[in-house]
Parts: sequence; C-alpha cells; structure tokens
Amino acid sequence: MKRVLGLDLGTTSIGWALVEEAENEQEKSSIIKLGVRVNPLTVDEKIDFEKGRPLTTNADRTLKRSMRRNLQRYKLRRNALTKILKENNFISDDTPLTEVGKDTTHQTLSIRAKAASERIELEDLAKVFLHINKKRGYKSSRKVTESDSGAAVDGMGIAKYMYENGITPGQYVLNLLNQGKKYIPDFYRSDLSAEFQKIWQKQQEYYPEILTNQLLDNLLGKPKKQTWAICEVPLNLVGLKRSGSATDKRLENYSWRAQALNAKLDLEQLVVVFQEINNDLNGSSGYLGNISDRSKELFFNKETVGQNLYKKLKRDPLFSLRNKVFYRQDYLDEFEKIWEIQAKFHKGLTPSLKEEIRDTIIFYQRKLKSQKSLLGYCQFEQWEQEYTDPETGTKKNRTVGRKVIPKSSLLFQEFKIWQGLINLIFKNNETNEQIEVQKLDFSIREALFNELNIRGNLKPTDLLKVLNTHLDLGKLSNWKSNFQEIEGNTTNQALYNCYQIISENEGYGIDWQKLNGKEIHNELIRTFPEIGIIREILEFDCENDYYDKQPAYLLWHLLYAAEEDSKINESDMLLYGNTAVALKKKLHTKFGFNPEYASLLANVTFPKDYGNLSAKAIRKILPHLRDGNTYSEACKLSGYNHSGSLTAEQLKNRELKPILGLLPK
Repeated sequence: MKRVLGLDLGTTSIGWALVEEAENEQEKSSIIKLGVRVNPLTVDEKIDFEKGRPLTTNADRTLKRSMRRNLQRYKLRRNALTKILKENNFISDDTPLTEVGKDTTHQTLSIRAKAASERIELEDLAKVFLHINKKRGYKSSRKVTESDSGAAVDGMGIAKYMYENGITPGQYVLNLLNQGKKYIPDFYRSDLSAEFQKIWQKQQEYYPEILTNQLLDNLLGKPKKQTWAICEVPLNLVGLKRSGSATDKRLENYSWRAQALNAKLDLEQLVVVFQEINNDLNGSSGYLGNISDRSKELFFNKETVGQNLYKKLKRDPLFSLRNKVFYRQDYLDEFEKIWEIQAKFHKGLTPSLKEEIRDTIIFYQRKLKSQKSLLGYCQFEQWEQEYTDPETGTKKNRTVGRKVIPKSSLLFQEFKIWQGLINLIFKNNETNEQIEVQKLDFSIREALFNELNIRGNLKPTDLLKVLNTHLDLGKLSNWKSNFQEIEGNTTNQALYNCYQIISENEGYGIDWQKLNGKEIHNELIRTFPEIGIIREILEFDCENDYYDKQPAYLLWHLLYAAEEDSKINESDMLLYGNTAVALKKKLHTKFGFNPEYASLLANVTFPKDYGNLSAKAIRKILPHLRDGNTYSEACKLSGYNHSGSLTAEQLKNRELKPILGLLPK
C-alpha cells in the first residue's frame, strides 16, 4: 500500500488529502483524511498577493496599533508633566490649561513666542511646556530609512557663507570648480529657489514677452526633461550642440548660472540653467528636505519654533500650522532659550527641575530595541544545551551557539568574494577552451579578488580584462561566464566611492577607471596621510585574531551601528550639520575626516541582512577557500559537515521520533 499526500495550492486556499493507494488487486485504495485551509483575502489584498507586493495583510493593523501607542505615550508624558508642574506650584487643579475667552485660538502660541524674549507668568509657562510636549519635532534614526522622505540637508555652514558673501549656489560651486575641486555639496531648497527667482527676474528684463509669470509657475521644480518640454514651444528651442568632456560641460553649466545673474543669456543656454537648478531642487526635495529648510530659516532669523510660527500667523491669519515639522534639536533649542529667559524672573526654575522636565519627560525617547535575540545561530557553530525550566522544574534542551554576522561585515564580504571566485568559469565559444578560476595561480586569483574587493559587483567582461593582463585570451567577446554578475565587496564599494570624492576634492584628480583595484588602494595609502586621514582604514586582515579591533573594521561598525543624533550647540551645527552629529564628530576625531567629508560618510548606510555563518566559522573556512578549495572541501578541511547529511550507517542507527513536532512559523 502506497501512502500519498496530495496538495492543491491556490491563491486563497490550500487543499490537502492523505490517501492510501492500492498497489495490487488484493489491496483497496482509501482516503485517510482530507481538508482545506482557507486564507480569506479582500480584493485588494488578493491583487497585492498575486502581484508579489511585499505587504502583509497585518500591515494596516500594525500601522494603526503604532498610532494608538504614540497617542498613549503622548498622554503619559502629558500626565507626568502636569503632575510635576503641580508639585512645583506652577499650576493647581483649577488652573485652565487651554485658551480661554473669545478669539483666543492661538493664544498659547503667542505666549510661547513671547516666552523666548520676556517674562511670563508660571501658569503661562506651564501652558508653553504642554504645547511643546505635544509636538516635539523630528528625530532622525539612521537605522530607519524611508526612500520617499528624501535626504536631510546639512549645509548650514555653506548657507551662512553664501548669505554673508551675497552669492548663489551656482556661484559657490563655480568657485569650487575653478579652484580644482570636484565635490559639490548639498544646498537647501530655499537657496536654490532663490537662485532660480533671481535668474528669472534678471533674464525677464531681456525677454519680457517670453518669460511670463505663468511660465515661471509651470517651470519651478519640474524634472529635467519636463523643463525642456515646457520651454520647447514658447522659446522655439532646437537644442544645443555641445562638445567637450562631461567635466567641461559641468563647468560651462555653472558658468552660465553665474553669468545669468548679471548678463543676457541665449534662450538655449537659459533653459539649460533652468534644467540644472530644477535638477538640484528635485534632489533636495522631500519630507526631510523641507524640514532642513525650516531649520535653516530659524538659524538665520535667530528665532525659536514658536516665534517663527506665530510671526507667520500674524502675517497671514489663514496660515496652516499642519505638517510644519521641525527638527527635534530646534525644539530643544527653544526649550533652552525659554528656560534661560524665564529663570531670570522665577527662582523655582532650578537646573535639576530643568533636567527632569527636559530629559525625563518632554524629550525622552527610548532607543530602538535590540533585535539580537532574533538572530539565528551559525550553521556550524551551534549545539544543544540542557537546562532546567524555572517554572516547571523539568529538564529541557535548547539550541545555543555563535550568532551569524551581518552581510555587510568586511569579514563576510571577503568570504563571499572568494566563495564566488572558486566557482567562476569562463568558456570560449569558438575554441571551447575553458578557464576555471579555481585552478589558476594564486597571484591571478588575488588580482581578481582585489578588483572585486574595491569595485563591488562586476560583470564578467570586467574580470576578463583583468585576466587578459595575465593570460593571452585573444578576442574577449568570445568568452562567456557561468555567472551574469560576480558578487564583490559592496561595503568597500560604498566607502571607496566616498574616498574617490575626497581624493578628487583634495586635488588628487586621477582617473580611477584606468587603475586596477590594487593601484587604487596604493594611491589612497599614499595620499590619505597627506589629507590627515589615517591609512589603516584601508587595510583589513581577517586572519588577525584581533580583526575586530582594526580601524577598517571599526569604521564599518561605526557606520553600521550608529543610530541617532545627540544634543549639539551652534558651533557644532555649523561644523557638522544638524543630523547625526555624534557620528560625524567620531569620524573626525577618530579617523581624521574633516567635517565636510564626515558628513559625506555619515550618509553611507548598509543593508541589515545577515549571513548564515558566524565569524569563527568564516575565519576557519576562508584560508582554505583562498587555497583554491571548493566550499564543500573548505568546510571539510575546517572540520565542518557542509551538507549536514548523514552516512548510511548513521541513518540506519539514528533514533526516530514517535511524532513530528509543530513546524515554526
């Protein structure tokens, strides 16, 4: 009798049947058991499921639960704040904490604006603290990124320089390019918009009939292609024929941007200028870009959040306060200023009370919970351990061992490259000649490794060029690989992209495309000490027992693990920007990156994926991979059973379980 389990897998249900099938005439087929598991989906959920969209049916519930939690936490803060204010005689049980009387909609906001410059009563100060507690501002976390939020702009020092010297972003960049520098910083959206308006007003003097206000409204902030499409008909554009390298064209674009502020431009050149500014505007747009702009406005006007919002309300009574988000640091600065002013008039405003209200109640925010407990154990470095259940007193077994490491770790990245190289094969379609990288000399394999270790993922054609310097391959187009793409060190790729910008900005302008991986590495080894950056961040030795204490590893771990900002003062904000300041300070003091380059590196984030091996297992296997062994051979030489399979004798003697346990989710 044959026993068969049949499954009917559908989009909304899974049908199953366990049957006994007759194998001869004496036996009779029968159904042991059958059933169906229905997964009821709405129409929208079914469409998302069929299209493979990675959104669970519980996502909406999770979102609403988060909203309820945030509301509950706000209420807890409010209750704690009210309690401490009563204990310190700011208010009593009968004190009204809302606006009282006719036409007092924004009464609290007016008191809040006044509190930053002159005396107010303790009752009013309590209202101000409750008002600040309601909206505390945006606090960034590098571990939570949203692709549609844009990027925060950290250009306060540059914005201040442009303001003091009366220049635009285009003129600022032109000065950099004329000095031989190639790194172009980020600019605030408001500065770019102001440049667009200045150029428009100047050029409108020469083209009053063409450059209308309606055309301005249609153009500002549009994508590059759309800018051209909007201008093509009214300006009779045919397109500019331009020669020269990309570097020459970029310099010419910024020259036109600077020239457009003072002299007449051809319409074709003018549209190129509008395209370039719009392109920069789109790069600085998004949720975080708008927050950065508001923060910059506070800094230049020397205002608090309350003063800024109330000023706009007085100017326009219909001004909406919704979605006017500022940085958490801006609210902290406002709190500090209000407390400093009011402490001159009220003796009860002591430093200890300030610390409790500020750090324990209003601005307290716990760090993200560690998820290390959810990490899996290494495939090879795990074992069963007996323990006593404290509740029942019975003895049980649990799995313990070494945890897996992040995929972005320098150790895992090297392991991944060698694992891929050993399996890499090139075949000539014409001669059927075959090259197995595993069988090549170590010096050739090392040259391929160096390329992948610095440039990241590469196409087979890129590695063929490297091979051709060691072997006579003839026509490269005849060679094909068993991989469409060879995995490289994506961590180093992200870091070396920043290093290239730093190198070019410091005047070491070399063509990295003409150098191989080893030459790029040696060039940076030579130039980094001259810039003030420690060269040790370029060297990583995974065989060193103290590999995790090496500067290269520490730099990766700092960028990988850093979460959020810390409190800053005005000088820090000018040097390091308004986000991730603690991280930037560390990059500056520990590794030698100046503030401009520290900001560049602080924007580097790594994926949070994990491998299936621990650092110990990788360090045991890696030397054997380098020697040209396959992964299974390297595991065997390291004392590991790669497949986890049992021998025939082990299978025969193994003890079977009486019943299968429940499968984990």
